[in-house]
Amino acid sequence: MSDWLSFAKKSLFYSLSMFWIWIIGQQWIFFMDFTWFEETKSIVWLTITFVAVAEMLLPIKRIYRVVLEAVVILYIIHRELVRYWVYTPSGSFADRIRQYIEHMSPYVWIALGAWLLMVLSASLVGTKRRILLFSGMNVIAFCILDSFTPVNLWQEVAWTVFASLGWLVSEHFRRFQARFPAGWRRLRKYPAKILIHAAVLFSVMFIAGVSMPNVPPTLTDPYTAWIDTSGGAGGASDVSGELDSAKESSSSGYSRNDSRLGGGFNFDYSPVMLVQSDKRGYWRGETRQIYTGNGWSDQGGKGGYEEVEAGEPLPSETPQAPETEKLEQTVTMLSDQVYPVLFGAYHVSQLKSVDNADGGKLLWDPQQSALHWTTSTKQPEYPKTYTVVSEIPVVPEDEIRRKTFKQLYGDHGVDDSYLQIPRDFPERTRKLAEQVTASADTPYEKIGLLQNYLINNFRYTNQPDLSAKTSKDFVDGFLFEVKEGYCDYFSTSMVMMARSLHIPARWVKGYAPGMQQADSDMMNRQGGDFPDGGIYTVTNADAHSWAEIYFGPYGWIPVEATPGFNMPLLTHAEDSKPVTVPEAVEEQEPEVQKDVQPAETAPQPSGISGAVVLWTTILIVVLFAAYSAWLLRIPLRFLLVGFRTGRKLTPDQKVVVLTERWLRKLKRKGIRRDSHETLRESVKRWNKDMPALAPSLNRLLALFEKARYSPAAVTEDEWKQVHMVSRELWDAFKKTQDFAA
Repeated sequence: MSDWLSFAKKSLFYSLSMFWIWIIGQQWIFFMDFTWFEETKSIVWLTITFVAVAEMLLPIKRIYRVVLEAVVILYIIHRELVRYWVYTPSGSFADRIRQYIEHMSPYVWIALGAWLLMVLSASLVGTKRRILLFSGMNVIAFCILDSFTPVNLWQEVAWTVFASLGWLVSEHFRRFQARFPAGWRRLRKYPAKILIHAAVLFSVMFIAGVSMPNVPPTLTDPYTAWIDTSGGAGGASDVSGELDSAKESSSSGYSRNDSRLGGGFNFDYSPVMLVQSDKRGYWRGETRQIYTGNGWSDQGGKGGYEEVEAGEPLPSETPQAPETEKLEQTVTMLSDQVYPVLFGAYHVSQLKSVDNADGGKLLWDPQQSALHWTTSTKQPEYPKTYTVVSEIPVVPEDEIRRKTFKQLYGDHGVDDSYLQIPRDFPERTRKLAEQVTASADTPYEKIGLLQNYLINNFRYTNQPDLSAKTSKDFVDGFLFEVKEGYCDYFSTSMVMMARSLHIPARWVKGYAPGMQQADSDMMNRQGGDFPDGGIYTVTNADAHSWAEIYFGPYGWIPVEATPGFNMPLLTHAEDSKPVTVPEAVEEQEPEVQKDVQPAETAPQPSGISGAVVLWTTILIVVLFAAYSAWLLRIPLRFLLVGFRTGRKLTPDQKVVVLTERWLRKLKRKGIRRDSHETLRESVKRWNKDMPALAPSLNRLLALFEKARYSPAAVTEDEWKQVHMVSRELWDAFKKTQDFAA
């Protein structure tokens, strides 16, 4: 323990530098959120966090620390690649090593680069000029990227400036220690005062910053000017939403990243697959459970995967509808895109056949009813053709409509993750869901009202106008500010409004049915309408998301809440009249849901709420002001007495004021002065009753008599002694009371 304490003292300022660099590194990870895959972002975050902790806390030689860090980084890469299904290790130990080496690039180079930048920055940036240069370069880089990329980085600029100021303060104390070792040893005795003053300084700066008026820019943003002159279009994302800004155009399609929904997209009609099916359906892919306020963070379920082979039945961990119809679909891929799942309608119960099965593994998630495809080859391939069998639920609508919450969920356990709501989920969104469904009693009826409210009161568009959005929550901004969008907006709102009513729900992404192929004779036989079955051509423009609602013994039932799309389930035809929009309720302080424990969300580099930071800084300033007023209570008392008398107090008058103060304090403790006694007579009596107080009382009496009766003037040092001796008197009195007790 002593070795560690000695190491901590010697490396204090190096550790502080590493901490500030770690904060700046978090901001770069956030910026790369829209470029890196989830596994890359997780690897880098874990790498720089471990390196920072190891450099700050491990009292071992650098060479040993470097070796340990290298080994842990290699383990982090392996763990995250397996966790995110980049590859699945199999075979002997030698085979696993080979598979790992094949898949570690480029992740290992990115992780090693982050490691090297952390260590070099802490070692080389060790002077005030270098800190200013390093921090300034980061701030300038963020400002440029904010202008010329679709990412808003002003929060990252603020955190970088905060870390830079902290770094400069640390460097100031390091130089103070080197130049004035005796002064530093004295300063170390009062760490609380140092921290308090630093916290107050940063708090005042923060409050001043957030209190500045919001002034529109005088000059046009460079990126905006460039877009305006080049005729660029707005937009940001495919239907699974990777950017939340309307600065960049992208195409629709099935995306891996759902962590930040929003923005807009352009329709891409390039073909993806042909689906031969006897019935029209939605081609289901993956589900998501954990909502963060910006999007969906989890990567499909809790990891309970089972390796399966073609022809095997696929079990389910949740109840299915009592009555189902089997539907066989043959999927033929038309592109070389590699997807993480195989697609199928509703609940897939069997993978009947698949080509190219030797090139990868089939992993079944029984909780999410998702059929994952993973491969250990460096250049992964995706099956070109496969056939799945699905169980289509036949929904007994009249029966479910009458089922209460207790009947649906009382005897059927519900996973809390399907009721998860962020702690800062806006209260007005909860209240809106309650208002919309106030006339309904059962979960089924409430879902029907929510569905129709979203379909009838919000506009579908692939280029929503986000200029009105101020809310930090994706759903809240859509419902109360933007009021237009595409499937991600509607489906996510459906899921979260259902959860706010304690109805289990999850978010699903996949493809809409697509365009059905049919010849003219077939259309004539059907009276001009396409038959229900046939071959469907699915394009990137058909990428879609929807909600699934859990109805206890009836299982998961899909619900379509996006205008213009139709799923043959839960249409509630008798309730399809437009729903009146309730008046917007005022935003209130968010509160934690009492009946449901929110599941943890993935860590965000810049996830601290601005309101929390603001109120924390205000509290620090208020407490410091109160503490300062207490420290200055004597000068403030003199100031008030001076105001009443109309002149500044002399040292003699200050002694009298302080004497009256300690006499009142003694009186409150039961030590009274008789009206006929002089102060000398009272002190003489008190000395007899309480001998322990005599030294302090005699000194205070002498100072008072000199100030009141002596022609000699009291000096500044003498009136200050009154305050010091009165404190000694109070300490002696407390000891007397403790002894008596």
